[in-house]
Amino acid sequence: MSNRRPRILILTAGFGDGHLQVSSALLHYFHAQQVNQVQIIDLMKEAHPVINSLFSKVYQMSTFTSQLGFDYYGWSYYMTRDSNPSGPVMRYLNGLVKGKMLETISRFRPDAIINTFPFGVISERECVHAARTFTVITDYALHSRWIHPDTFAYYVATNEIKNQMVQNYDAAAEKISVTGIPVRPQFYTAAVEAPLRRAAQGAAKGKRILIMAGTFTVFQQLVELIHLLVDQEVCEITVVCGRKQQAYEKLTTLFSGQLQVNIVGYVKNIHDLMAASSCIVTKAGGITLSEAVILKLPIFILSPYGGQERENARYFKTNGMAQISSNVRQLAEQLRDFLGAPTTADRIRGKMAEFHKGAAGELIVNDILKTLQNYQDANHDYELMLRP
Repeated sequence: MSNRRPRILILTAGFGDGHLQVSSALLHYFHAQQVNQVQIIDLMKEAHPVINSLFSKVYQMSTFTSQLGFDYYGWSYYMTRDSNPSGPVMRYLNGLVKGKMLETISRFRPDAIINTFPFGVISERECVHAARTFTVITDYALHSRWIHPDTFAYYVATNEIKNQMVQNYDAAAEKISVTGIPVRPQFYTAAVEAPLRRAAQGAAKGKRILIMAGTFTVFQQLVELIHLLVDQEVCEITVVCGRKQQAYEKLTTLFSGQLQVNIVGYVKNIHDLMAASSCIVTKAGGITLSEAVILKLPIFILSPYGGQERENARYFKTNGMAQISSNVRQLAEQLRDFLGAPTTADRIRGKMAEFHKGAAGELIVNDILKTLQNYQDANHDYELMLRP
């Protein structure tokens, strides 16, 4: 028997950073197990770059049009949420990338295919090189597009999603693991230091509100919120603009005289900023919410967009880990109340501690490697030596 490490193919998409971050987290944990033949591929981008660019722009524009009452992404999400996973829409989306998928499989010959985006799965009948397929669902709500009959195992964020899959799609319970959503390992390191950082921050400068500028579709909403908060003497405000250079320049000019307002652009150490903050104002993306849970960072969400973000926000609010506001003034009031009631933060962090499942990326990678070890056959003769 030959002795080799398995080959892993991770399928992702560039619609937002979340799927790419999940893929990167999984890559890290495979490398930690000395599995180095791991390839990450954005199928749609590779197969149809023009269509991918169009889809990306349409998705980005939906955040703006929703403010005008034309929430086409939200409508499409809810119209198809309970549709047949093998129906014409999913057959069409899978068909767009099937050729590139088969080409990649033939060239790379993976032992496992991991989906972090809800299309691109192929059946074993279509794949000349047998490989087991796994799906990592990256939201706190279930949509039918994640379901595929040929998926060997699913990794989900909550027991509620698992129950829905069993009840509504006849998925086998033993094939569904509740692991949480993978995040980058830096967040676990920062989580250990977070209590000390918050204590030091509170003693030195008062409490810190971390605001993600991408939360605000309308720039003036962000400006209004900062103005509403600057009168809080015990409150420091950090605004992360990311790659929005124009917003960074405008905010830097507008608040140059406000010492308690700190405007930053793109930062690599966002985990450090989150760990030192009292709370975060952010969009309800599954990855950001998962990062906040690990850091036990209370979450505030402004007018979540229709679709998975709205469902994610509702789930977190229902479970006492986030607050939702419908306008900027309501958000500012919620933040003021939160900063004035330390017991509220303690309660939310307690909820997050109970909710956290552990290092999701590590759990998923170990389970996949054990599955490959248990189900190896004549075409996949390798030995896995998992690190303790």
